[in-house]
Amino acid sequence: MGPTDLLSLPHIEATGSMATTELETSMKHMNVSMSNPKQNGALVISLDFELYWGVRDVRRIENYRETILGERLVVPALLKLFHEYHIHATWATVGFMFCETREDLIRESPGKKPRYTNQILSPYPHLNHIGRDEQEDPFHYAPSLIKLIASSAHQEVASHTFSHYYCLEKGQDIETFSDDLLAAKKVASRYKINMESLVFPRNQFNGEYLSVCKELGFKAYRGNECSWIYRAKSREHESLFRRAVRLLDAYMNISGHNCYSLEEVPCEVPVNIPSSRFLRPFSKRLRLLEPLRMRRILADLTYAAKHGLIYHLWWHPHNFGDNTEDNLAFLKTILDHYLSLKQTYAMESLNMGELSQSVVDRNGSRYDSQLAGTAVQLTHGL
Repeated sequence: MGPTDLLSLPHIEATGSMATTELETSMKHMNVSMSNPKQNGALVISLDFELYWGVRDVRRIENYRETILGERLVVPALLKLFHEYHIHATWATVGFMFCETREDLIRESPGKKPRYTNQILSPYPHLNHIGRDEQEDPFHYAPSLIKLIASSAHQEVASHTFSHYYCLEKGQDIETFSDDLLAAKKVASRYKINMESLVFPRNQFNGEYLSVCKELGFKAYRGNECSWIYRAKSREHESLFRRAVRLLDAYMNISGHNCYSLEEVPCEVPVNIPSSRFLRPFSKRLRLLEPLRMRRILADLTYAAKHGLIYHLWWHPHNFGDNTEDNLAFLKTILDHYLSLKQTYAMESLNMGELSQSVVDRNGSRYDSQLAGTAVQLTHGL
C-alpha cells in the first residue's frame, strides 16, 4: 500500500465500531482481505483435465505424445495422493473425453458450433483425424479415467465445456456457448454425473455468459485473480509482457497472496470462486528457482490459514506429464504443509462444489430464490 492509498483511507478519530467499519470497508475496496477468526481457512484445488484437446491449437501431437501418455499415469497418482491427504478436488473435464467412440462424439456434438475467426481454434475439423476409441487413441478419450475420478471420495467432476470452448475469441457467441455447455451436461449425465461447477478454458471468463451457466444449473465457476496480470483476455490480446510478469509472480510476491474470505464471495448464481495460484510445473531450466516457487506457495497457504481465508490452487494434470516425480514431490511438500496448517489452524480442504454450498448455507433463502426455475429449464433442455 503506497502513500496515495494511505491518503485515501477515512480519517479515524475514535476506536469505536464506526471507525472500524469504515476501515474495513476501505480495505475491501483496495482488495485487501480482512482476517476472519470465526472462519477456518480452506484449500481449494481444481484441475483442468483436457488431454490433447487443451493444447491441440498450440502443440503438434507428435511433439506432445509422451506428455499426454504421462498425464494418463498422473491422474491415478494424484487420486492416490489426494486420498492419502484427504484432499477434496474439482476436476474440470472437457466433454469430448466422456465419449466412448468417434461416432459417439460426433453424435453428441451440438448442431450449432462456434465459428472462430481463427479457424485453427475449432476442434471440429480435427474429429476426422482422431482414433476410434480410448484403446486406439488415448490422447482424445478418457471414459476409464473419468469413471475412476467419479468413483473416488470427495472428487467433483466439473465441466471444462464440451469442446474446450473459447469464450473471448472472435466468431463465437452466446448461442453456440449455450449449445456447447448443454452438450457437456448431457454427455456427463450418461455417467450419472450432474456437473454444477465450471472452469472456462484458457481462463477466458466472459461475464455475459453467466446467465447461460445459471440456466443450465451451474452453481459455481472459477474466476481469475483480481490483479491486472490475470485479467481475462483473448489469445489475440495477450502480451508477452503480461506472461513474463505472471512467470515472475510464481517466484516473487508481485500480485499478493490472492486469498479471500467466504464473506467476500458474492451471493450470486453461479458463485465466483477465484483462483489464487497456478501451480506451475517443474522446469529443469529454472530448477535453481524451485525454492522460491515453493516458498511463494507455502507463504500463501500460511497466510490463508492464519487469517481464515480461501486459497485456490489449480493446474492441468498434463503439467505433471513430464518430470512427473519432481512435480508429485513438489505437490507432496505442499500437502504436507497443508496438514500442518490443518492441525494448527483447522484449515479445511474443499472442492468448488463444497465451497459454493458453503455460500448457499451462509445466504440461505436468498441463494435458493436465485436458483428457482433453473432445474425445470435444465430438464427441458436435456
